Amino acid sequence: MFLIIGYVIILAASVGTYAIHGSLAALWVPTEYIAILGLMIGGLVAGNSLKTIKSVAGAVPGVFKGSPYNKAMYVDLLAMLYEILAKVRKEGLMSIENDIENPESSAIFGKYPSVTGDHHAMEFLTDYLRMMVGGNLNAFEIENLMDMEIETHHQEAHTPVHAVTKMADGVPAFGIVVAVMGVVNVMGSVGQPPAVLGKMIGGALVGTFLGILLSYGFVGPLAGQMEQKMEEGGKIFQCIKVVLLASMNGYAPQVAIEFGRKVLFSTDRPGFKELEDEIKSRKK
Repeated sequence: MFLIIGYVIILAASVGTYAIHGSLAALWVPTEYIAILGLMIGGLVAGNSLKTIKSVAGAVPGVFKGSPYNKAMYVDLLAMLYEILAKVRKEGLMSIENDIENPESSAIFGKYPSVTGDHHAMEFLTDYLRMMVGGNLNAFEIENLMDMEIETHHQEAHTPVHAVTKMADGVPAFGIVVAVMGVVNVMGSVGQPPAVLGKMIGGALVGTFLGILLSYGFVGPLAGQMEQKMEEGGKIFQCIKVVLLASMNGYAPQVAIEFGRKVLFSTDRPGFKELEDEIKSRKK
């Protein structure tokens, strides 16, 4: 949403102010637009693998959607973790075996669709719960394994961000390429009247204008939003990690979820009393 608002402001500040004292028709040079768009796509294809290109195509639409990682979702997550750990403490680890193996039919997980909708987070959670059920674990080794898995996820999530950032870096140069091509065309038409040459030179300069505007006004901000989404998406793994490790180290469920609450961003973190009251209300 904010990306679209930003785009509108950028267009108003650039094209809109130009329209006050100039003709917008002078900016409409279709060949320049087609050339820059083709160079951008070509650069993306040439510089990345098919896997990365697919990840970019999958990540870009998510930027225009609202983030699911908010306070309400984290309250659900912590409440769900509390319920799981409370059941383990009361009935033993084997009591959650069916919940882990069939999360889609679990009475506990079914209460929290905002959490279960995140496939990667649920896979992370159920995998480590399954390991807890499977036998005695060394908390230190499990923590190292969790860290490596989170780092792997972070690297995979950063791949489309890196690709779009590199594309943003290259767009101004593509604009120069298109402008130079236009100037070459002008030099081949030196016998034309000044008015014609002026129009041709103006059309060539549109390439430079487009390259800079697209880079810093559109592609760059898109990469920035993708990176923010990536960081938001990684926090849920850290929350699950510290809660499970706290439980493995013998802390009560009430204390374990406090570990998870503390790692959340301040804008998404529920207050201690707020979370406690929410869990009590859900018990009833």
